[in-house]
Amino acid sequence: MTKFKNVPFDQLEIGMEAENRRLCVADDLYVFAHASGNLNPMHLPKEDGDQDGKPEAVAPSFWVGSLISAVLGNNLPGPGTLYKSQNLTFHGRAHAGDELVAKVKLIRKESGRSAVFETTVSRSDGTLLVSGEAEVIAPEKPTTFDAQEVPGLMVESHRHFDKLLEMAEALPSTKMAVVAPEEANSLRGALMAAEHNLIIPVLMGNDARIRACAEENGLDLNGHEIIDCPSHAEAAQLAVTMVHERRATSIMKGHLHTDDLLRPILRSNGGLKTGRRISHIFVMDVPGLDHLLLVTDAAINIAPDLPTKVDIVQNAIDLGISLGMEMPKVGVLSAVETINPKIPSTLDAAALSKMADRGQITGGFVDGPLAMDNAVSLSAARTKGIKGAVAGHAEILVAPNLESGNMLAKELSFIAHAEAAGVVIGARCPIVLNSRSDSDKSRLASCAVAALHAQRARMIQGGIGG
Repeated sequence: MTKFKNVPFDQLEIGMEAENRRLCVADDLYVFAHASGNLNPMHLPKEDGDQDGKPEAVAPSFWVGSLISAVLGNNLPGPGTLYKSQNLTFHGRAHAGDELVAKVKLIRKESGRSAVFETTVSRSDGTLLVSGEAEVIAPEKPTTFDAQEVPGLMVESHRHFDKLLEMAEALPSTKMAVVAPEEANSLRGALMAAEHNLIIPVLMGNDARIRACAEENGLDLNGHEIIDCPSHAEAAQLAVTMVHERRATSIMKGHLHTDDLLRPILRSNGGLKTGRRISHIFVMDVPGLDHLLLVTDAAINIAPDLPTKVDIVQNAIDLGISLGMEMPKVGVLSAVETINPKIPSTLDAAALSKMADRGQITGGFVDGPLAMDNAVSLSAARTKGIKGAVAGHAEILVAPNLESGNMLAKELSFIAHAEAAGVVIGARCPIVLNSRSDSDKSRLASCAVAALHAQRARMIQGGIGG
């Protein structure tokens, strides 16, 4: 967006030309679909409109033609121009990823400030896609327009989760113990993850309830192992036993209370504890953000002390690396970005930052205290004079306590329209904690996160990588 200046009718000269270049991206096709109401699947990036086995992402012809109006309205004649007519002939198709060039050339002037332009749209390689002729009413007086105040648009897409699913689907399916999938959401989530080759589910719980749930909701249990367990406690214990026996590499929570699932996991004898505290991590795909955002801890540790926060940070860094972050950037949050003894979270944040500097936390960059704005906004960080690898670029947000972490994650979900996957890290295997309100995509992403983290754990144990 910038300032536009027009050319009034009396200054127009035959032969004048102008052009605009525009990269067609998938989001353009979604915006046009919503604005026009044209939901033809041929024009939607993820839909197989002609049933040929691959998405089409064909740019709607009228969207391509509309690029001409941008040249007329912004450049020549520019602000103040109004259409009288436009004819178009379409010679080819544009697709997401094409760079397009829209051109106009003045060919005659008529009475009533009427100006007629030859119009074309081509690919950047010169391939003609659209030709035609436009007649417009040119502006009478010189004017400029500052487009900075035009509201922006954000497409509610979750491409980061799409990438996670692609990464996880390329791996061998991980064996997942699904505890008490006795209602529709939990059972459907497990079966859907199996369809995407993310997991091989072992369904453990009340056999009759699981089968009745499948029948009521039209779900196919064919080929899936079911282990009948009289109680949720026995199902949770069996999941732990399966991990010990290497018959499962991850666990998923079904229709039971989180405490009932975690109780056998956290037992000192026979549980899945390691030398580190477990913590919950939301992996969030926030529309408009160019990377995944991890939020921790929002579900397990209510009021963590400093040693617990060390484990929370290390767990999040380890998961970030499993998801493809080379050196995760960790912002330790507080209400302010300066150390204040009256705000204990600022002291913990400063200690965590220094511990990372001294190698007590490894694998990522850790900085704090940071307020939310200067953790995620580079301009806010610069305004406050905060420098470093993390300020304005945080990929992991460490909340002071469970309450603030939970509120932050839910604000991102319900106000910023983020999708959230949820896993527990720090035990001998990743544990998927789904909520009944989770979307299908969130459930799939949670399984993908667990599969990717379990794969990295296997690589480390096998001496393949760190």
